[in-house]
Amino acid sequence: MTSLQEANDKRLVSLDAYRGITMFLLVGESARLYGAFEGLFPYASFWQMTFTQFTHHPWNGLRFWDLIQPFFMFIVGVAMPFSLNKRLEKQGDRSEVTRHILKRCCLLFLFGTGLHCLRSGTLVFELWNVLTQLSFTILLTYFLINQPLKIQLSVSIALLLITELLYRLFDPSAPFVKGENFGSYIDLILMGKLSGGGWVAINCLPTAAHTLWGAMCGKILLSSRDNNLKIKYLVWAGLIGLAFGYALDWSGITPIIKRICTSSFVLASGGWAILVLAFFFWLIDVKKVNQWPFMFIVVGMNSIFIYLFANLLGHNWLYDAVRVFNYGFLEPLGFPENVLVLLNGVFTLAIMWYLCYFLYKKKLFFRI
Repeated sequence: MTSLQEANDKRLVSLDAYRGITMFLLVGESARLYGAFEGLFPYASFWQMTFTQFTHHPWNGLRFWDLIQPFFMFIVGVAMPFSLNKRLEKQGDRSEVTRHILKRCCLLFLFGTGLHCLRSGTLVFELWNVLTQLSFTILLTYFLINQPLKIQLSVSIALLLITELLYRLFDPSAPFVKGENFGSYIDLILMGKLSGGGWVAINCLPTAAHTLWGAMCGKILLSSRDNNLKIKYLVWAGLIGLAFGYALDWSGITPIIKRICTSSFVLASGGWAILVLAFFFWLIDVKKVNQWPFMFIVVGMNSIFIYLFANLLGHNWLYDAVRVFNYGFLEPLGFPENVLVLLNGVFTLAIMWYLCYFLYKKKLFFRI
């Protein structure tokens, strides 16, 4: 792209920036950058506690890093009305688009389960990856994409209520105990095992609301409404989600637990996702402060590619390759261990970013 203004004429640049920043943060985790920052500071210091926000909460609570997956799933939903309209203009045949969506969801499912196999070094059947979750949420959202906003909202709320009911009926006295809840029970049936961190496969059910809400927001942004009115709708929707999500948690009705995607978590994280979209839309597409996101946009333009690369090669192979030269040149100069670890993360992240930039310059975009 020769300029971001040209991109703004063709795309929703705020959405590109939102996606790019989210992917950049995910790549930073694969580069082991946040743990390196955390290790630079004394235990319980302000900065050490700040970088703790880049780790998942162990159970009941909400940290910044718990929002990244909801952001990603929400962004996919926002993009769907735009991408489907373009695809319909090109192909003009709804059945062709449906076949494309089915193929895409199958590939996402295979990529997600395949990542678990490669990490384990053997064939396993595990359904906790975000890509396997997306394969369900995209498909559901696609078949509801042309329904009125009221229908989409009703379905999303129904998904949360059904999930809440399933957990409470399974164990009315303690529905949200780690490893002993309805989600864990289903995992034992589907996979014969539990995840180490308490994640459950049926998270795809409540988090489908994130993708549905994204599609609803995308339709609002795609509409002919006044931009200020669009922002007003988004801000109110985000605040309502936050209010209900945190109220359920603070009242003790339903705790905010990301690992099993309780209804309070979905509402609170969905509220944050919508508010961030409203802010980026206001700043970038309305106020035209649209030069700064370029370094993030190049990452978001190849989101599936860099996600797979970071998980397959970046986290281990590339990190270890960088370590050979980083430690080889800088350790003899007396750099302390914690600084070397930090620099290793920075260099690894920089290389993965440059790979995205190189593909962007060559106009190579991996799509499924």
